[in-house]
Amino acid sequence: MSEEKFMYDETELRTIDEQVPAALAGQRVDRIVSLIADIPRAAAAALVDAGAVTLDGLAVKAGKVKVTEGQRIKVELALLPKKQLPLPEPNIAVEVVYQDDEILVINKHAGIVVHPGAGNPTGTLVNAVLAKYPEIANVGDPFRPGVVHRLDAGTTGLMMMARTARAYDALVDALSRRVVTRRYLALVWGHMSAATGVIDAPLGRDQRDPTKMAVLSDGKVARTTYEVRHAFNVPVDCSLLECGLETGRTHQIRVHLATLGHSVVGDVVYGGARSVLSSPRPMLHATSLQFAHPVTGKEMKFSVDLPQDFASVLAKCSQRID
Repeated sequence: MSEEKFMYDETELRTIDEQVPAALAGQRVDRIVSLIADIPRAAAAALVDAGAVTLDGLAVKAGKVKVTEGQRIKVELALLPKKQLPLPEPNIAVEVVYQDDEILVINKHAGIVVHPGAGNPTGTLVNAVLAKYPEIANVGDPFRPGVVHRLDAGTTGLMMMARTARAYDALVDALSRRVVTRRYLALVWGHMSAATGVIDAPLGRDQRDPTKMAVLSDGKVARTTYEVRHAFNVPVDCSLLECGLETGRTHQIRVHLATLGHSVVGDVVYGGARSVLSSPRPMLHATSLQFAHPVTGKEMKFSVDLPQDFASVLAKCSQRID
């Protein structure tokens, strides 16, 4: 699901009462609510769950209900749930690789979501960091304070956060100018057709499943580089790649590699889960990070070893073809 935040002024809370046009006939009601109310799909689903959406006067029970032309849809935006700002949670472990008065560099562990969102209101990395560095509450987006880029829940490794507003602005700008170097290790199925390559394919929300991303002709520009580190054929053909991000779209490396037919091992979302080489999560690790310090300008370089779960899966692979 999209990680967009949603909060609204009281002046925006109103009732929408419209007829379904022919162009939207056959669409899911949660998508219709999202379109006509101009709110994220997660917020539309929350309204359906709250009983705030009716079709021809009858409450809609599920967002997957399909509408027909001419039906009267009514949405009570006053029932839109309010989002609570994230709170400190000192019981969550967080591994800080580097800190100074302006920035943090963190080695994110597997299974932890970076910031609160739909389905994950607590227990995130942001909650953990707030407990140790409460000043980040006022840095950047209040619902994802200090966050300048993200890693997927199943992805491990290095990410940076800002402790001050000036650091936040400078790091966001550096990312937008593509002057931050982020390198990942990925274990993928099969052998690549070339030892190095660039995957240049625009990405957007999958039109059939909004929880996933897909290559779309009208998507956002996305470029991933890769280099084969090792190729294996036992217990099955697979390859260890070093990948670089020229852009930072949601699920970018995972989708780009899956599009080439080389899904990340353990990635259940994009076809990478297979019993022949079982894995507890997608085998994707942010191994190195390089950027100019947002205040001093000093070049900062960091690297971390593979976590134990990745190393254990990799140890099952043998007979390298180098």
